[in-house]
Amino acid sequence: MANKPRAVAVTSAAPSTSTGGSYASAFMPPPSPSDGDLLRSLHRLARDLSAAETPAPFLRAAFASVSRRARLLAAAFDDLLLCVPAGDLLPRSASLCLREVLLVLQRFKAVVADCSARSRTLLLLRSDETDAELKDLHHDLATLLDILPLVDLGLAEDVMDLLALASRQCRRCASGGAEAEPALKAGVLSLIDEIEREIVPGRERLEEILEEVGINDPASCSDEIESLEREIGDRASERWTGAMIALVGLLRYAKCVLFSATPRPSDSKADAAGADDGESPAPPMDLRCPISLDLMRDPVVAASGQTYDRESIDRWFGSGKSTCPKTGQVLASLDLVPNKSLKNLISKWCRENGVAMEVCEASKSEQAQAVAANKAALEVARMTASFLVKKLSVTFSPDAASRVVHEIRLLSKSGSDNRAFVGEAGAVPMLVPLLYSEDAGLQLNAVTALLNLSILEANKKRIMHADGAVEAVTHIMASGTTWRAKENAAAAVLSLASVHTYRRRLGRNASVVEKLVHLARTGPTSTKKDALAALLSLAGERENVGKLVDAGVAEAALSALSDEETAAAVLAALAKRGGAEAIVNIEGAVARLVAEMRRGTEWARESATAALVLLCRRMGAQAVTQVMAVPGVEWAIWELMGTGTDRARRKAASLGRICRRWAAASAADGERGCPASSVEPPAMMAS
Repeated sequence: MANKPRAVAVTSAAPSTSTGGSYASAFMPPPSPSDGDLLRSLHRLARDLSAAETPAPFLRAAFASVSRRARLLAAAFDDLLLCVPAGDLLPRSASLCLREVLLVLQRFKAVVADCSARSRTLLLLRSDETDAELKDLHHDLATLLDILPLVDLGLAEDVMDLLALASRQCRRCASGGAEAEPALKAGVLSLIDEIEREIVPGRERLEEILEEVGINDPASCSDEIESLEREIGDRASERWTGAMIALVGLLRYAKCVLFSATPRPSDSKADAAGADDGESPAPPMDLRCPISLDLMRDPVVAASGQTYDRESIDRWFGSGKSTCPKTGQVLASLDLVPNKSLKNLISKWCRENGVAMEVCEASKSEQAQAVAANKAALEVARMTASFLVKKLSVTFSPDAASRVVHEIRLLSKSGSDNRAFVGEAGAVPMLVPLLYSEDAGLQLNAVTALLNLSILEANKKRIMHADGAVEAVTHIMASGTTWRAKENAAAAVLSLASVHTYRRRLGRNASVVEKLVHLARTGPTSTKKDALAALLSLAGERENVGKLVDAGVAEAALSALSDEETAAAVLAALAKRGGAEAIVNIEGAVARLVAEMRRGTEWARESATAALVLLCRRMGAQAVTQVMAVPGVEWAIWELMGTGTDRARRKAASLGRICRRWAAASAADGERGCPASSVEPPAMMAS
């Protein structure tokens, strides 16, 4: 018995009236396309579907079926365009039916576009859903073709035969067939299950399964990993999130075992850029945060419609403000909405320009927690770490070593468990000698891997106790082959200095301090930033301050004051712990701090004011005299008291009191100085 056609809704627009004026027209639906436009849209959609590329080998049969139906329809619509002269109307029933066909073809195209944008492994996991959706669409299309009044359209018999054939094929497709490649999907899931039971997957079996998925070289493997990570972050499929996380680890393992851990061309480009240019390419203004002017890591939209980096706008709101930094309007809500489309553009720009795309801390935390709860992901990460370290121990050529270290660098980039596995496998002692390599790529990969590992507390101990590790990092800061390697070496010092005992040990190392000062003076912006951050950390230890001052840290920070906001914080830290006299004795130091208090970023203004308060308290009249000698200082203090962060306001108020007391004391002693009301606004002076 023939299958009974399923009912398909056929919609029609209500006839419009000329009454009601503009008020009625505001609620009317947009006009439907003319019959000529309708036929052209059908023809174009059918041609597009017939040329759609298959996104994965296991979907080849399903996509080929869609393509065959589309070719039949394209031929029929081509003939229909010739049969209906321009300006003529189709029979109403045929027009309504073809409009529904157009909707079905648009849904087909949406499914094809979604599949093309997804990772192959997620497509495999969701193959049953895709198969069911395609069956439904084939059924709907068959039903519409069955009720299409072909005789009224005046089509030739061979064209009617084409449409009848398309209907029969759609009906067969809707009622028959099974889920796309269920055996392949079962094989992938069984691999994940075996890994959970700590069974190392066989090389041949792993290679065979990935070949069927369409992953057969380093580039496709890297692309698949990136796509899966992006889909996990975007929560593309809650049902399969656990399997996707496990597959990311499995693909990393496969990349190392099957494809010799070959870096992608974009990674080589990044290394070359670091060697030749000294600085990463400047991001377009549209991708920068309006507050920090840095490339956004986690773009979010405020209630005003403006986009900011989450970290910067959170700091803005945290200072007590409820306005839009760019427009100045008062915000009805402080809620922030992720700007995913812009984030995708930023990721694309980073990939094309060889720039490392940092993941926001919230996303890192969520993904790390998900991985920690996934036994298969943990086991495959442990297998990968063990394999890479063993391979590095028997690798002697710089090119091969660079490929292995590059994978260690990527593995240790995210997740404390990954860093623990790499550290436990014994990677640190093997990485240290590679820091002296003259191969730019190998040196950069080694120091970056060491930096990534140092984020974990246990690995900090391994690095600090490894023979020659500190000396090797210092060597890179002094003689690294690229600025990026020097920058990452400075960042490694910053990471290690977060531990109290290591901060003292690093501060006592004159070579470490000297090289950081040199980078802070001569490095490009990003390198200077990391060097100053490391110096700021070392300045947190009182016993280090004398050595820092002797090494010229105060002068280096002053020279970078207008370029890097961390410089003001370094000066404040020095002033707090014994370096006030050295700063005051530098010609123009106080005036430059006042200028930074007036024109710097929020944090820079706050730090500069804190430094000035400390200098005045430690050095007394010698510092206060220099502060009061700066023209307009009273206005700078008053403005900061009204617009700065909470801490900046407190520091500005303290500085104002110090200046008033000094002025009052000077007046009482009969000395020349500023009037006692020097920090009051003009209105108060007049009164």
